[in-house]
Amino acid sequence: MLNSWPDTAARLIAVAMGRDKADMVIRGGRWVNVHSGEIIPAIDIAIADGRFAYVGPSAAHCVGKHTQVIDAAGRYMVPGLCDAHMHVESGMVTVTEFTRAVIPHGTTSMFIDPHEIANVLGLPGVRLMHDEAMAMPVNVFVQMPSCVPSAPGLENPGATLGPAEVREAMAWPNIIGLGEMMNFPGVIAGDDKMLAEIAATQRAGKTVGGHYASPDLGNPFHAYVAGGPADDHEGTRAEDAIARVRQGMRAMLRLGSAWYDVAAQIKAVTEHGLDPRGFILCTDDSHSGTLVDEGHMNRVVRHAIAQGLRPVTAIQMATLNTAQHFGLERELGSITPGRRADLILTPDITSLPVDLVIARGVVLAEQGRLIADIPAFTYPPAARQTMHMKRNLTARDFDISAPAGRNQVDVRVIGVIENQAPTRALQKTLKVESGLVEMDRAGDVCQIALVERHKATGKVVNAFVSGFGYTKDCALASTVAHDSHHMIVVGTNKEDMAQAANILKDIGGGLVLVSEGRELARVEMPIAGLMSDERAEVVAQKAGRLVAAMKACGCNLNNANMQHSLLALVVIPELRISDEGLIDVTTFQKVDVFV
Repeated sequence: MLNSWPDTAARLIAVAMGRDKADMVIRGGRWVNVHSGEIIPAIDIAIADGRFAYVGPSAAHCVGKHTQVIDAAGRYMVPGLCDAHMHVESGMVTVTEFTRAVIPHGTTSMFIDPHEIANVLGLPGVRLMHDEAMAMPVNVFVQMPSCVPSAPGLENPGATLGPAEVREAMAWPNIIGLGEMMNFPGVIAGDDKMLAEIAATQRAGKTVGGHYASPDLGNPFHAYVAGGPADDHEGTRAEDAIARVRQGMRAMLRLGSAWYDVAAQIKAVTEHGLDPRGFILCTDDSHSGTLVDEGHMNRVVRHAIAQGLRPVTAIQMATLNTAQHFGLERELGSITPGRRADLILTPDITSLPVDLVIARGVVLAEQGRLIADIPAFTYPPAARQTMHMKRNLTARDFDISAPAGRNQVDVRVIGVIENQAPTRALQKTLKVESGLVEMDRAGDVCQIALVERHKATGKVVNAFVSGFGYTKDCALASTVAHDSHHMIVVGTNKEDMAQAANILKDIGGGLVLVSEGRELARVEMPIAGLMSDERAEVVAQKAGRLVAAMKACGCNLNNANMQHSLLALVVIPELRISDEGLIDVTTFQKVDVFV
């Protein structure tokens, strides 16, 4: 357990003065000072009790016979990187495994919103992830999920949360604020429940996370800001970032596995000249393959620099800006006395290869390899038994009957947009055969079904989707289906769809791809149907095989399995599917499949 700054101040002072000796000294590095925006050469750092005690030209007076001395050899000393907004469950692994995966990439602080497990297991699920987060050797702060369900009346998750649960969670030791307030129409309308959750958070002196997924920057946007959300990560345009910062919000720019929203918005700084202190970098959703093969926040910082941002400014957006936003500037986000001793050594602050990672004064990773032992966290049986389906499915469960006497019909189709969370509301004309609407593989229209899995209702909602490009008989089923996390099945063949759904029912959830009656790939996720308890690299290999199998079936979308998981996200325009039906997210109304 890390002592507080007040509790260890006496020793920090003694070490800085040379009266006591440091636990660790790092010699001869280039200090990336995120407060002043400078890079200062030939600097030493002394660490005691897991905190920085001294940062200056020589720490020789801090070295004793038991002091661990590390030669920085002119490398850059960068504050440990912070991910300001993310969902661990999107990595398909537990908090422990996610942490193991990202530490070697230099991430030492994460602000996680366990919204996904909340939709399946409710407050007990949030508490499980909260307790697991507290056991980590790095800083994993938890935001209390705000919108469960995210769109009341338009979806039915496995559990519900409200103001009473928010008030209870605000007293937990590791809750840093309220998770993204996705029900922006509710805030704009003055919904009592949403405002009560925001009020409980503000009265606890904690940060309210935002989620304004609309291009409308008029009165609705202003009303949303007036409601209390302090940040937003749903912008996709420069004008979105500008509007948020001008209204006193932090603009969170995300680069996840499938969301590439930094390049357009960073122009608010590089071209429009806005103060970069109002901008924060984050990932939102990163699957295990991205973590293992490409990196985490170091990947985001690299990308921001490639868009023309000064390296120190990009690092500020992934360290100090984040700490200040959550009221933690005196705890983390910089290499300065009293702060938690979180830092990385890198030979190049543009490409950010990570040579060494230190968190709370302990070396956790070297040369991209985790050297610390992080014990596994045990999830109880109730968290593993979440596939409550009434029965096995058959091909007939996916039939869509046409209006009587029609030989063709006009239908609404969910249009996937590559590398973005929004979808398009399309219309297509499809043929009718024997009273049933047929898919159009040549026209890239296949079928989507949402299978209820929380209450064993046996309900299956059917519609159409375009953008996956499948060219073979196949079906992908997933119990990762933001936000209510029922099961989504997308396919070109109904028999394959039924088989894929039944496999997930039997294995406790995850993802599986079936083609022509044969299982091609699977990723087992038995914890709430959302997470595996295997190592991230193992899950990444399985996910890689799944993506390769999808490509073999004709799908060439980037991170197609993540795009698949968002098709039920009824808080982001334009068209989605839920257990209530097809949802027009521009009007927040249920609409018929037939035009």
